[in-house]
Amino acid sequence: MNTAADTPLSSGPALLDEIRALLDDPALRGDPLHAPLAQLHALAREQHERMARLIRISDGYHDWSQSRAEDLNARFDHHVRRLEKLARISDRYQNSLRELSESLREASITDALTGLRNRRYLMERLREENGLGKRSAQVYSLAMVDVDRFKAINDRFGHETGDIVLHRIAGALQGAIREHDICGRWGGEEFLLILPGTPLADGCHLVERLHTRIRDLYIDAEPGGGIQVSISTGLTEYRPGEAPTHTLARADAALLQAKEGGRDRLVAI
Repeated sequence: MNTAADTPLSSGPALLDEIRALLDDPALRGDPLHAPLAQLHALAREQHERMARLIRISDGYHDWSQSRAEDLNARFDHHVRRLEKLARISDRYQNSLRELSESLREASITDALTGLRNRRYLMERLREENGLGKRSAQVYSLAMVDVDRFKAINDRFGHETGDIVLHRIAGALQGAIREHDICGRWGGEEFLLILPGTPLADGCHLVERLHTRIRDLYIDAEPGGGIQVSISTGLTEYRPGEAPTHTLARADAALLQAKEGGRDRLVAI
């Protein structure tokens, strides 16, 4: 004689259908298990529908009618595997977006020719240094550097050689400054140095060392042999309360004096 324990249980949709049939049987409406069983049945249906919607979103071609033959556990495992796959895809996508964002940010603040920071970044840092100066009365020095007679180099040796000259000078400047200093290309043959926490006198010593380093550069060029270059520099110190444009204008005026005074020199004001 078979007992209830010996009766094999249905699985999957068939089990849900059997439970639904029991719930619909008027003879069992008064059973104390009827209400909790109805709740469990409704929860199971809702869970399946939610999972089905999620998978349809992640994999639109999947036809859930093909899964009707699967039992509940198999369908649940199927959902979980697909969600795990979706999560992995999402993680990779988010990582790619972060890397792309970082690459775009780096490209937006880097000068393509020299590899130094560009004008946009330099202006950001100038505003930061000015803000720090207003809050803490900390000074900084600003140096505007121009390559002497660069147009003549381009005219004689060509623009490709001119680019090499700019690249070599950029490397020399970057290699000579301190770790916390900022060196960038301002535009054309002009470079800008931001020297945080540096009073004018200390800035002069640093810039003089830069001039010596640039004079020691020897750049091979054809035709006509090698090129020896020099720079002119205008240096100034941030004055409390002034805007970055005022500090820049003063450095630019000092640079003009250096060039008018014969080039290959530093003027500090």
